[in-house]
Amino acid sequence: MSDPAPRKATAQQLAFDDLDTPLYDTTFVVVDLETTGTSPGADGITEIGAVKVRGGAVLGEFATLVNPGRAIAPAVVHVTGITTAMVYAAPRIEAVLPGFLEFAAGAVLVAHNARFDMAFLRAAAAQCDTPWPTAQVLCTVKLARRVLARDEAPSVRLSSLARLLGAATQPTHRALDDARATVDVLHALIDRVGNQGVHSLTELLDYLPDVTPRQRAKRSLAAELPAAPGVYLFRGPSDEVLYIGTAVNLRRRVRTYFTGSETRGRMKEMVSLAVRVDHVVCAHALEAGVRELRLLVAHTPPYNRRSKFPKRAWWLTLTDEPFPRFSVVREPSRDALGPFNSRNDAADLGVIIAEFTGLRTCTTRLPRRGVHHCPSAIVGGCPAGSGRRPLEMAEYAPAPALVRALFAGRSDAPLRAMLDRIESYSHGEYFEAAARLRDRAVAVVRALHRTQRLAAVARIAELIAAHPDGAGGWEFAVVRYGRLAGSGTAARGMPPMPIVEQIVAAAETVVPVGDVSQADYEFADLERPSHSDMPPPGPHPTTARVPALVGVAEHTPSPANAPPLRGAPSEEVALVVRWLARPGVRIVRTTEGYREQMYGAARWLGWAALADTAARAQPTEQAYLDRLG
Repeated sequence: MSDPAPRKATAQQLAFDDLDTPLYDTTFVVVDLETTGTSPGADGITEIGAVKVRGGAVLGEFATLVNPGRAIAPAVVHVTGITTAMVYAAPRIEAVLPGFLEFAAGAVLVAHNARFDMAFLRAAAAQCDTPWPTAQVLCTVKLARRVLARDEAPSVRLSSLARLLGAATQPTHRALDDARATVDVLHALIDRVGNQGVHSLTELLDYLPDVTPRQRAKRSLAAELPAAPGVYLFRGPSDEVLYIGTAVNLRRRVRTYFTGSETRGRMKEMVSLAVRVDHVVCAHALEAGVRELRLLVAHTPPYNRRSKFPKRAWWLTLTDEPFPRFSVVREPSRDALGPFNSRNDAADLGVIIAEFTGLRTCTTRLPRRGVHHCPSAIVGGCPAGSGRRPLEMAEYAPAPALVRALFAGRSDAPLRAMLDRIESYSHGEYFEAAARLRDRAVAVVRALHRTQRLAAVARIAELIAAHPDGAGGWEFAVVRYGRLAGSGTAARGMPPMPIVEQIVAAAETVVPVGDVSQADYEFADLERPSHSDMPPPGPHPTTARVPALVGVAEHTPSPANAPPLRGAPSEEVALVVRWLARPGVRIVRTTEGYREQMYGAARWLGWAALADTAARAQPTEQAYLDRLG
């Protein structure tokens, strides 16, 4: 990789919402791949070449061979010249992809026949468990078809265009050479459309053939929107809400629906039906996200996928009967674990927890004066069953009590029992059984931590937090029982505390589900930050992120009849928790500190991370065979 060339101090890379950036100030990363075949799922990448350009100047280059983990067919070797021996010592895609994504971060991705190259890169990202960035993609094949007439360019193959447009580099079916040739083709095509009024990325995308005249004409719907964060609502002919979304910049985001950047068929159909775009300006991203969730529930717009299942979360809970067992429900009770996206995921987790707590899995409803008597079984029997005498209600009670303690973080005995079983399997050389139980134990830890983390925020009567806005000011959020009750901002130079008091005075009143009186809790002594004044944003020795404010209490009983999230929607609490966990968040004021229990799942996260690493690691023999191809 070459060093980036010097650039002007005023130049900036393109963010997703910055589609009005002039073309001369837009950063393009032109990429080309060589592969072992044409199927992204079955074939692999053998070479990546990329060139970063802005304003006609080359900023840097990225080039590397990639070991595809298989032999390269002779026909492919004949075309590219890349042999199996050449890629034998090359790094695997897992080592190459993070470097390429860092090189291309914030830029518009350009490729000749972009569908082919992007399909392979997305497949590689999925293979590496790496999220694919929401980068804008430009295809020079589509652009050439729009710019050049058929009689001038009968073929839009890269070699043909390079000759026609006088590219300095001729393609050779090697990634870097082809990427350099594509750069010259891109610049030549941009030069051709400049005299037609195409001077920004938005205008260039509008110019592509994928944008219908009707879609382009509806850009006027975004003309009156403000350049501010918020929520937008597309409305149809009968004033019905078709689609709801959020944006950092409302005008720029909505305009993308009327350009070539929108490739989703459903969204094109939605745009064709839309006659108006309403909006709600929000103080910051957290308020926008919460308002979007609430509007989705209120309107259930047909073009939002989440509208099909507005209450899609599942919870694993104990039944209310003398001999409790697990049930998977939509509405959580006091003793519940979740939320889960899948009912099967919740049920599977219930089976493993029941096994290590002795909770019954039989389906018979037993009366208060009844007895539980299931015969013991080597495999698949009821965990509460035994060959001994039947269990009365008092003798069975420790099992559901242990489940409640596990969910609430008062005991991690079942987790320790799982670890002991894993070690026992390992010592007995039952490695497959140990690996299966390890993976199931990790799932239990993750689910417990998710519930306990959300519940820790949902139990706080009022939490006021601040986050630097990046311009010397502050973003504020008032959170009551896990729900956003108020939000606002303070610009640079404005005294923040009077604004905070105004936000608190105007905040919603939140009535939680269940009895949540302070007397029900045993709080640890926490050192609360002073809120007499807000120090300037930035590093500070007393700065504390919310997750760092953890107090330890050996026993903190839950309020009677209160579900874990006190009735708050799980998606909203999750949004709040993610916002509070951002770097730089400060606590302005809180009724009590954020804390998780001493025996909660948080203390097991290190083990879970090691277990995940072990699960992803390949055996030495398999890795050797893959390297041989």
